[in-house]
Amino acid sequence: MYKLPNLCIIGGVRKRKPTIKDSDVQGAKHLRRVVELLRPLHDQRPDPKRRLHYDELCAWLLLYFFSPVLTSLRGLQQASDIDSLRRRMKLPRFSLGSFSEASTLFDPELLVPIMEELGAQLGDIEPDPRLRDLERRPVAVDGTLLHALPKMVWALWRDEEHRAAKLHLQLDLLKGVPEAAALTSGQASETRQLEAQLSAGRLYIADRGYFDYNLMAAILTRQSSFLTRVRGNIVYETVQERPIGEGAARAGVEADLIVRAGCKPNQRTIERPLRLVRIRVDTASSQRRGPKRLDSKTQTYRTDETEHTLVLLTDLMDVDVELIALLYRHRWTVELFFRWFKKVLQADRLLALSENGLTIVIYCALITSMLVVLWTGRKPTKRTYELLCFYFAGWVSDEELAHHLDRLALADSKN
Repeated sequence: MYKLPNLCIIGGVRKRKPTIKDSDVQGAKHLRRVVELLRPLHDQRPDPKRRLHYDELCAWLLLYFFSPVLTSLRGLQQASDIDSLRRRMKLPRFSLGSFSEASTLFDPELLVPIMEELGAQLGDIEPDPRLRDLERRPVAVDGTLLHALPKMVWALWRDEEHRAAKLHLQLDLLKGVPEAAALTSGQASETRQLEAQLSAGRLYIADRGYFDYNLMAAILTRQSSFLTRVRGNIVYETVQERPIGEGAARAGVEADLIVRAGCKPNQRTIERPLRLVRIRVDTASSQRRGPKRLDSKTQTYRTDETEHTLVLLTDLMDVDVELIALLYRHRWTVELFFRWFKKVLQADRLLALSENGLTIVIYCALITSMLVVLWTGRKPTKRTYELLCFYFAGWVSDEELAHHLDRLALADSKN
């Protein structure tokens, strides 16, 4: 039977889809060392009929994220047909059916030790010594929605026609990489998910969506600290009012109080006094232009304000109030990471539809982000990612890569 050529329609005109060539993915040889980290996963769920094992599934996903020419699961499957690529990567060909079966079969939590091993190899890249000298390690926490298809019934969000998954992330501010992550339905509680993943010796920095007295009590019980934004109408009793220095006043600090937060039941949840800081913020110079954005939590459209007051609550009593303001400002780093994750790495593409499979894809994308930092010593940005993709494609040599990174580091030092 005669088969139609591989065509797509763009702007009403049929255009032939580009065929994936060996030269498009020749940089796969640079991922061999990473593939070795995945080898312990090979024997998971053994079956003599299985053609695609766990380590091979993850290796193909890493190749996908480091090869911009691959933009879909079908494109990745087409790349697996290239004999020379399979020989260099020592990976098998896979079908769409075997990929779908593997993504629902293997346990994504087995990738967590690999992320922890990569994290242990990373050094601190945050240049500000004030953050490095803290007693507890600063970690920014937040969640972001990944829009799903209506047929992904597990991804509950607004209604049956609007589905979404939610990525819960803890970002190590000193290393610039994820420390912990979880994928749930869009309706899942962010506070309960963070409570289930708490560690000792951390300073958790969160927006007001994480304002919960039970969560704060759990953080303190785990020998960690918190710095969270709270609602402006928070109930509290003032125990002490601290003086505000000239530098803090210039930074917008309006009040620095020792308080007993909440009504009586909440005060029994957290018996110790806490610190409440009010900071005036002027956003007139950075107003967002364009259509208003729908708030995923309240389902209302956010309004732009030229100035407002941040109310921060923390258990840090001995930290300078200016550093408190600086720490909360660094919370925005996790938002920038989400933008990189979705817009540059394009990790929100649905390479799998099951919760298990999409979790594996997301974990592999997080491993990709960690590899960018490990190989470049920089936070993941569009420029460094593009450079690595050129390097993996064979267009940039080792010397050119080192020279370019030196130039970026020099530019950062001047800013």
